[in-house]
Amino acid sequence: MSDRSDSAETPADAPREPYGVGPAYPSSHTRFTNDAPGRYAATPAPEPTAPNAATAPAEPAAPAAPAEDPYYVPSAEFTVAEEIRDVGMVFVGASLTAGYGDPKGLGWVGRVVARTQHPDLDLTAYNLGVRGNTSGDVVARWGAECHPRWKGRTERRLVLNVGTNDVLSGMTMARSRLNLANVLDEATNAGIGVFAVGLTPTLDDEMNRKIEALAEAQADVCARRGITYVDCYRPLATHDQWMADLAASPDRAHPGQAGYGLIAWLVLHNGWNDWLSLS
Repeated sequence: MSDRSDSAETPADAPREPYGVGPAYPSSHTRFTNDAPGRYAATPAPEPTAPNAATAPAEPAAPAAPAEDPYYVPSAEFTVAEEIRDVGMVFVGASLTAGYGDPKGLGWVGRVVARTQHPDLDLTAYNLGVRGNTSGDVVARWGAECHPRWKGRTERRLVLNVGTNDVLSGMTMARSRLNLANVLDEATNAGIGVFAVGLTPTLDDEMNRKIEALAEAQADVCARRGITYVDCYRPLATHDQWMADLAASPDRAHPGQAGYGLIAWLVLHNGWNDWLSLS
């Protein structure tokens, strides 16, 4: 599978359809605009076509490619209490989720949690970001680590932010898609509300091409399940402050206060309150 979702003949400056949610056109200023599109909803699955007995081949049909996961309908329904809601919210991912590089120690997770306050919300938040984790690592550990944190909570929420280490480790696109799909399917089948935060750009152009392709794939996996996916790549790819923050960081890979603040802004302004059913 190609790392590029657009064809080689597409001009570099041609407009492209947005994926996920998030401002379609990134701002080069400190603040983003507030005209973000709404929740990224799944497109209905196409109706199956009946085979024609007269023309059907004798040999069995070839199996579908592993990357083309089907549109998904969860078997469990997520419900929200009408009174004070006892919410357990777990953030799972890698170093960006952990907030590595932020001198204030907040990262985007701490900033989002600080702004998720509501009279009807009794929120307990856990940051389970682990540096170096791939989506495969998340598949292996998320259940064992999350379920104890949800014990006794009447409302369970999971926020995922993973994928950059998939690119760094050379993981195939199909495997990365499948790992994300497995976590989403297991969680939604268990009645857990899921929210996905997308990948962010780096200072390396070749790396960014792969990250953008994976971001589009993740958005598609989420769309097939009706799960909100926040596009962080496009708004930040040409954002002056994001790039300056990366360039000034010791490893030139993780942002500082400003960069984490930008990610938090994108999360909070692109479906967060709708996902939490907050007015």
